[in-house]
Amino acid sequence: MKLGAVFPQTEIGNDPIAIRDYAQAVEGMGYDHLLVYDHVLGADTRTRPDWRGPYTSDTPFHEVFVLYAYLAALTTQIELVTGVLVLPQRQTALVAKQAAQIDLFSGGRLRLGVGVGWNTVEYDALNEDFGTRGARLDEQIQVLRALWTEPVVTFNGRWHHIDAAGINPLPVQRPIPIWFGGHADAALRRAAQVGDGWIPLGKPGAQAQSLVDQLHKYLREAGRTPAQYGMEGHLAIADESPATWTQTADGWRNLGATHLCVNTMRAGFRSPQEHIDALQRVINVLRP
Repeated sequence: MKLGAVFPQTEIGNDPIAIRDYAQAVEGMGYDHLLVYDHVLGADTRTRPDWRGPYTSDTPFHEVFVLYAYLAALTTQIELVTGVLVLPQRQTALVAKQAAQIDLFSGGRLRLGVGVGWNTVEYDALNEDFGTRGARLDEQIQVLRALWTEPVVTFNGRWHHIDAAGINPLPVQRPIPIWFGGHADAALRRAAQVGDGWIPLGKPGAQAQSLVDQLHKYLREAGRTPAQYGMEGHLAIADESPATWTQTADGWRNLGATHLCVNTMRAGFRSPQEHIDALQRVINVLRP
């Protein structure tokens, strides 16, 4: 099972040198991949007293493609993962171009995790329709893969119209792997039908087992083999103690996870170095 680290978006700060040092330290420790959360805009809660979202306008987020362009030049081996990019609020051809560039500059190290998101304020500001985001995502996957594998594409769908055009240069990976987030039934069905992997949150256990069983059912219905499908488990150290790290990792492995990502946010750390030190403690336990 490959081991990754969640980039501490909301806590790492804005110093580019500290961000460089963090990524290089994670790679140097032997982590296989770095996973970054995505948000473009945060809502001001002063005008929204009923706001229930986990992030606001006070929550810092580095833009994922710009961040990975920077880190692609500063690392050599670690896989760069979005977990997840809110794809339906973005222009598909532009995402194809940006992702292809990251994949090219990193030597084929991008894995694109995508999802539909939850933030209506963000969708409105980006001039996209929140209500059709699921159906639009289905079409976006077709467009992305066509643009990543064909020098010239003609596509006529409900939301996308491309008349004999293509991106250049193409990515190293043709196509770039696409994984899906989300726990809703529609998200699981979509992940099984067109995804290369699934990125659940939470802990292993009965609820996770039920979701995995449903995913496997949809995979088999799609003529696919669960054993050849990727899954990224999650270990949040804010919700765990060192005594349970191995148990959580084993729980995800028993569920069929191919990857495990360690999240150091919300654990009270006050500096990038404290996040690095925590990741070192975790890998010492999971890979002694």
